[in-house]
Amino acid sequence: MSTAEQYIIDDTGKKIAIILPMDEYEQIKEDLHDLAVVVERRDEKTISLDQLKKRL
Repeated sequence: MSTAEQYIIDDTGKKIAIILPMDEYEQIKEDLHDLAVVVERRDEKTISLDQLKKRL
C-alpha cells in the first residue's frame, strides 16, 4: 500500500479529498463490503463444525 498521502484542498487549504492508488481503493472497498456482510449476518444462528461438514 501507498505510504505517501496526497490530498486535494480547497481555496482555503482545507482537505476535501484524497488520492489513492487503485489497488488501495479496491482493497478498502472489499474491506467495507466484508464488514457490511458481517453486520447483516450478525444475528444469524451459528452451527457446529460437524453440522457444516455434513452440509458439505
